[in-house]
Amino acid sequence: MSAIDLNARASSNFEAKLLETTALLQQAARDYAPLSAGTAPRVTLACSLGAEDMVIAHLINSLQLDIGIFVLETGMLHTETLDLLARLKASSRAPVEVFTPATEAVVQFVAREGKEAMYKSIELRKACCNIRKMEPLNRALTGKAAWITGLRREQSGARADVPLIDTSDATRVKLNPLANWTWGDVWHFIAVNKIDYNPLHDQFYPSIGCAPCTRAISLGEDFRAGRWWWEDETAKECGLHVKASPLPEKAPT
Repeated sequence: MSAIDLNARASSNFEAKLLETTALLQQAARDYAPLSAGTAPRVTLACSLGAEDMVIAHLINSLQLDIGIFVLETGMLHTETLDLLARLKASSRAPVEVFTPATEAVVQFVAREGKEAMYKSIELRKACCNIRKMEPLNRALTGKAAWITGLRREQSGARADVPLIDTSDATRVKLNPLANWTWGDVWHFIAVNKIDYNPLHDQFYPSIGCAPCTRAISLGEDFRAGRWWWEDETAKECGLHVKASPLPEKAPT
């Protein structure tokens, strides 16, 4: 059974959610347009190549929005994920930038801690995430006033309060256009629009990260149970979506 067959169930108010998402993306394209002709937009999608981000990438392209897309290629992604990245780059109207970790930093870390350092301690796993994800992310977001993610409130307890517009970071605004969507909504939209997706989703991988840190889940397990499954639930973030101290919510400018 495919992920579409298993999950595609739109909520009763899905059309309202879609309108909300579309409006937010269109507003972002206007508010964070390039400052001058020939320069890049000041807003970009952090595309993990998961189902949610493929939905957002589809909307950016189908609505012809001036919003960039970037992917963090950590050097540890599944073959299926790399194949999807190649297809996205070939088909996307919006340019897709790929950011990789600093080679020397990876080489030194592996030489010092070993290829399976992530299993030894939370500190080493997070150090690996810092090298492979956080440092490239900082480069990807340089000069950006806002970024877009596929975070949804339903994904985990730690994400239950994800807002549509997150202004908790004074550096840049984070936009979460699918915050109100259910997993069924995501797959309904994928099915209706025939959106390309990672075939690992058909193998019970709802959340897909680096290969050593991702496994399939069983029926009844939490959505993110397959991520860093050897760790305590409260530690299951790589740092990309750890919130800063909250500030009053405001509209993007």
